[in-house]
Amino acid sequence: MFVSKGLIRIALVLGVASALAAVSAWSASRAAEAAGVPLLQHDPNARNTLPRSTEPVDGKGGEDLSGAYVVDPDWPQPLHPNTNWIMGGVAGVYAESAGRVYVATRGEIPPQYDRRWGPATIPTLVPAIGDLTRTKGRWEHIMLVYDRNGKLLESWDQWDSMIKGPNRLLVSGYDPERHVWLVDQGSNQIFKFTHDGKKLVLTIGEKDVPKKEGRFSVQEMAWLPSGEFYVVGGSRVMKFSKEGKYLSEFGKEGSGPGEFSGMHGIIIDAQRRIYLADRGNSRIHVVDENGKYLDQWPNIVAPYCIRLSKDGQHLWVSDGYTQRFGKYDLNG
Repeated sequence: MFVSKGLIRIALVLGVASALAAVSAWSASRAAEAAGVPLLQHDPNARNTLPRSTEPVDGKGGEDLSGAYVVDPDWPQPLHPNTNWIMGGVAGVYAESAGRVYVATRGEIPPQYDRRWGPATIPTLVPAIGDLTRTKGRWEHIMLVYDRNGKLLESWDQWDSMIKGPNRLLVSGYDPERHVWLVDQGSNQIFKFTHDGKKLVLTIGEKDVPKKEGRFSVQEMAWLPSGEFYVVGGSRVMKFSKEGKYLSEFGKEGSGPGEFSGMHGIIIDAQRRIYLADRGNSRIHVVDENGKYLDQWPNIVAPYCIRLSKDGQHLWVSDGYTQRFGKYDLNG
């Protein structure tokens, strides 16, 4: 899947929100201030702001969280304007165009809860979001479609009870019918929907792959031009046919070449090299389409998601620990 430069802003707004649970906006950065962009003032009562400011006080302290971007605190528009219910965490985003943005959420919660922040939250972030939704929230409005102004266009509520914990929402760039895929780590299943969300076309789960030691997990997927696709999770990289039939797999638990721990992302370049976000080993692992080791990029603390730039020559990596996007060439 290729991401145009013009959609990076939307990805920044919603992708980082996924890693932070419900935190989806930050104060403006020094870079924006220097460029003459109006700064967003912290409002402790606003629905999309941090519980504290990160701006310097009397010229001291402060921290730059959002780089050269200024986040729009009113995107998307609230689903319930007359209540305080908000999204309980954004789990997946696909910006088809500036006028049609698909969003997968983890339900709704009231805004008065203990917001999580800092390195200690990373290992338990996803379970915490699920617990929060179950204990204080409601499992509603899971798959949504917005226009460029953040106005809700569609809500696929008929699938809410089936989905348990979405992690990625994707569309293959090679699919003329533009099916929408949801990787649901809560149920460890993958769902394929028609583009309008009215029909469930395919479900892939543990029953569809060979048994293997360790817990079956699904986190992310990526396609070849033929329509064949790979699914990653835990230490497994599984390959499927265009029709969703299991073909093969590679990978095992560990930290050496060809070994993985807690994989969370995958992308394939034009040369069919596969880049794997090996989150547990703090690296990007590069292999060929058969799993042969090619390279690794170490010391990327917590790579959550990886995407190719539109020119196919750069890789964007979101780090769920430092809350930053890094842009790398294809040599790392």
